[in-house]
Amino acid sequence: MIYIFLADGFEETEAIAPIDILRRAELDIKLVAIKGDRATSSHGVTVLCDMNIKDITTEDMECIILPGGMPGTLNLEADPILRVCIDYCYKNNKLIGAICAAPSILGHLGLLKGKNAVCFPGFENELIGAEIPKGEYIVKDGNIITAKGAGVALEFGLSLANELAGEMVAKKIRAAIQMRK
Repeated sequence: MIYIFLADGFEETEAIAPIDILRRAELDIKLVAIKGDRATSSHGVTVLCDMNIKDITTEDMECIILPGGMPGTLNLEADPILRVCIDYCYKNNKLIGAICAAPSILGHLGLLKGKNAVCFPGFENELIGAEIPKGEYIVKDGNIITAKGAGVALEFGLSLANELAGEMVAKKIRAAIQMRK
C-alpha cells in the first residue's frame, strides 16, 4: 500500500498530481489525514481522506509520500506516528517520497546524511548532511525520492510510478497525459 499523508496546510498540487499519476498506474493508494478524516490545503482546498493516521499499519506499507507546503510540512513533522512510519520505511528499504519543504523532515531525522536530495529553495540547510546537486529538480538516492516543488509535481509522480510500477507504465502515463520530456 502507498500512503500519502495530508496535514492541514499541505500544498495541493504536490499531493494531487502524484495521487493522479499513481492511480493511473493502478497502484493501491490511501490518503491519510493527520487529524480527523480530512485535511485543508494551504490554499483552502479540503480533501476527504481514506483514513486517519491513528489507524495506519506498517504491515502492507510499501511507500509513503510527504507533500510539502506550509504549515503542512510542520504539521506532518509534529506527528509522532508519521515519524514511526518514516523510520519503518527507511529501515526496511521502502520507498519514501518527499517534495518541496517536506524533505526537511527527513533531514531533521538524520536520514539524508551522505545522500543526494533536493527541496524548495531556502530549505537546503534543513537537509542535514545531504549533498544538494545543482540544477536538479528531482533526485533519487537509495529508497528516497525528493523534489523541489509544485512545478515538478507531475514529474515527481512519474518518478514514483517508475519505481513502483515500472518504466513502461510510467512512459505510458507520460504519453497519455501529453507530458513532454
